[in-house]
Amino acid sequence: MLKMKSFVATPSFTLLSVLLFCLGSCSNANDAATKQKLAAKVTTILIEPKDVPVSFEYVAQTQSSHLVNIQARVSGFLEKRIYTEGDLVEKGQVLFIMDKKPFQAQVDVLQAAVHRQEAALETARLNLARVKPLSEQNALSQKDLDEANGTFLSGEASLDQAKAQLETAILNLSYCTITSPIDGITSAALQQEGAYLNVQDSLLTTVSKVSPIWVNFSLSENQLQDFQDQVIKGQLIIPRNEEFEIKVIQVNGKIFPHTGKITFTEPYFNPKTGTFLIRASVENPKGILRPNQYVRAKVEGAIRPNAILIPQRAVQQSAKGHFVWVVNKESRADFRPVHVGDWENEEWFITEGLLPGDQVIIDGGIALHPGEQITKSN
Repeated sequence: MLKMKSFVATPSFTLLSVLLFCLGSCSNANDAATKQKLAAKVTTILIEPKDVPVSFEYVAQTQSSHLVNIQARVSGFLEKRIYTEGDLVEKGQVLFIMDKKPFQAQVDVLQAAVHRQEAALETARLNLARVKPLSEQNALSQKDLDEANGTFLSGEASLDQAKAQLETAILNLSYCTITSPIDGITSAALQQEGAYLNVQDSLLTTVSKVSPIWVNFSLSENQLQDFQDQVIKGQLIIPRNEEFEIKVIQVNGKIFPHTGKITFTEPYFNPKTGTFLIRASVENPKGILRPNQYVRAKVEGAIRPNAILIPQRAVQQSAKGHFVWVVNKESRADFRPVHVGDWENEEWFITEGLLPGDQVIIDGGIALHPGEQITKSN
């Protein structure tokens, strides 16, 4: 019987040992998996300062570089409008025609007066030519010579006056054809055909020069001061002679194909708006940009030297300010407060808090805790 019990007990002990070994192995595997889960997987970037071109955007409004009011220069009836309202016109292009008949009649009358004065002057010249030798022979008195000479001189003056009046009449006749003094875009006609035009109040339309077109934007006092401070501290390098390049962003988000240059800066602040006016001139040959449109002016040409840029998603914010997570030498997460500057596309400029060689977590840092073990996926 004892032999039988020993024989039965042996396989039972062996089976128990196997079960315990398996349970121990499973427990060790679970512990390893748990430890593996504790190491957060993140994506990082290495901080490498570099010179970065930067741009600044401002709300802007377009303005005609040359606006001309088209008015009648003589009084009379408007006969015809030649141009199409809202079209681009060229310098010298006919816009309106006034009734020329009364002005042409005046020219004809004065032309005849010139001919009459020319004939009278010729008669006086011939008379003087006859009187002068006779006076020298004492055949005529000095009075006769003086009268003949006076008549001739008076005839010259009368002819000059008649010619001047004729020139004025011809000029007035030319004013009946009203042309554009500049290349530009026309507005609506303010007078209709058949209307009587008075020189004092006869605005017909306006022509606005649109190439080049002006793009006006403003800096606040704080913006200007901050800009100047950055330049003084060496945090911002501006182009030589302040030759910034201006790009125009239209309301649909598209960039206008022609760039411009700053041509004017207001020498003083506007006390009503507290802003500083800046004007850029942009070529606009097809007239795509029109006066008084709202656009955005993108100012390019400045450089931030030795700048640190990180993706915006890497920067988080707490009650105490902005911060990022940095991977330390032990592959653990370090909490790092930072000071942020301007945005550049999808990135932040970091002005304080990061050093060259830092590894900043850009993905996977939302639920981290200081000292947490890190596994880099990159």
